[in-house]
Amino acid sequence: MDHPDDVRVEILEPGDDASFELHVHPDDLGHVIGKQGRTARSMRLALGAAAARSGRRANLEIAD
Repeated sequence: MDHPDDVRVEILEPGDDASFELHVHPDDLGHVIGKQGRTARSMRLALGAAAARSGRRANLEIAD
């Protein structure tokens, strides 16, 4: 990641069914998504697993 200071996360919907939006510098978007979306899929899986441990659900969107 070339621009770590440009990373931010917004909470779109708080609560038991939370929704988050990840913002990164446009030059870093390919790094965050990864080959065939593998990195993005892994981040979503980890977030979902962490939320499930506390009886919640979470969704991660990556902003363009």
